[in-house]
Amino acid sequence: MPLNLPHVCGSAVKGLFKEFKFAVPWGHIAAKSCGPPQGRPVLCLHGWLDNANSFDGLIPLLPKDNYYVAIDFPGHGLSSHRPNGVAYNFLEYISDVRRVVERLEWNKFVIMGHSMGGNVGGLFSCIFPDMVERLILLDSCGFVPYRKDKLVLQMQKGIEALLKWEKQEHPPKVYSPLTALQRLLKANTSLSEASAQILLQRGATEVPGGLVFNRDFRINLDTPYRTPLEQCLEYQKKIQASVLIILAKNGILWSKYYADETSPFKAVVEGYKTAKSEFRLEIVEGDHHVHLNEPEHVAGIITDFLSKDATSKL
Repeated sequence: MPLNLPHVCGSAVKGLFKEFKFAVPWGHIAAKSCGPPQGRPVLCLHGWLDNANSFDGLIPLLPKDNYYVAIDFPGHGLSSHRPNGVAYNFLEYISDVRRVVERLEWNKFVIMGHSMGGNVGGLFSCIFPDMVERLILLDSCGFVPYRKDKLVLQMQKGIEALLKWEKQEHPPKVYSPLTALQRLLKANTSLSEASAQILLQRGATEVPGGLVFNRDFRINLDTPYRTPLEQCLEYQKKIQASVLIILAKNGILWSKYYADETSPFKAVVEGYKTAKSEFRLEIVEGDHHVHLNEPEHVAGIITDFLSKDATSKL
């Protein structure tokens, strides 16, 4: 069972979501939904090391007539881990999204993704452009551009890291609730304590002696697959969805990458202006987890974006 911390989740939020699972060949993908199933479909994709609870504070502030489904990526939250010998990478995550929307019987939907989830959403929107109506990127630009002169080295590192991991024993570590919280906060400095507790609700399981983290620690390994900037910009041209990017002033992209004129991340963000006429960029106060720590900073912007007619100019 997931960790039960009722003091960090108000009764209104606790009763708002419905839990369910999608069967996959290696187990299941866990998910939670909110809103009328006949409503406009919105798929919510969390960031690296997070889980579906990442949207607990934001979804209640968004239009009530939409149908929100937030998933736990494999290896995260309450979802099954990938089989032994299988690496975690963007192509697999995109396949996960395709499996989920097929089960939901969604032919056209909105993607709202934070960080890694936004990057999965951006790539999905390129590969399946007819399926995505709108793309909302929270402290993400939809791609992770990489230096092409380092691609081969990155592939080597990723493969070697997985092989090394497979040769070692990895018994689960048991933490006290306080130690687990401190460990999560240390690894994610942009999380408030309350937000970390919300993620722990789904990210840890009670066992004799304390808690164990649910995530597959293979997700920490270097991925062998990266995309050079030039390829990102080519992929970007395939997107048909209207795009909203929300960057936090103290977030990863704005403070470390986008503000630099030579940054490949800035090149990707600027690329939306020529790749797609329906594009909106907003800069808000907050940090990388602003949608979870202070959802009111982004809820109005997202609500306005979702309320626009599909043919309107942003």
